[in-house]
Amino acid sequence: MKTPRDISGAELVKALRKLGYEVTRQTGSHLRITTHQGGEHHEVVPNHAVIKLGTLKSILRNVAAHHQIPVSRLLELLDLYQLIEEVTDLFSDALHVRPKDNAH
Repeated sequence: MKTPRDISGAELVKALRKLGYEVTRQTGSHLRITTHQGGEHHEVVPNHAVIKLGTLKSILRNVAAHHQIPVSRLLELLDLYQLIEEVTDLFSDALHVRPKDNAH
């Protein structure tokens, strides 16, 4: 499964709640999240509008390794693509923007 693009720090933290991660502290624009599922694990997530792809992949690899699952399975569990669609819908509704109809 391809790693999604344009994921914000807040979106990633929200998705990782499914695995028991909670924000334990913030330093500047970085959030430290912790889970106790499968043992204690900490990860730092930049609270940016868009997380750089390499940073996102690194976080996902670390989380997957902690939970002893492949990254592809982690992406399925987190359902990041669905999260992106929900956020896009919220912004579209808030801005009263209608998606273009592809049928001409």
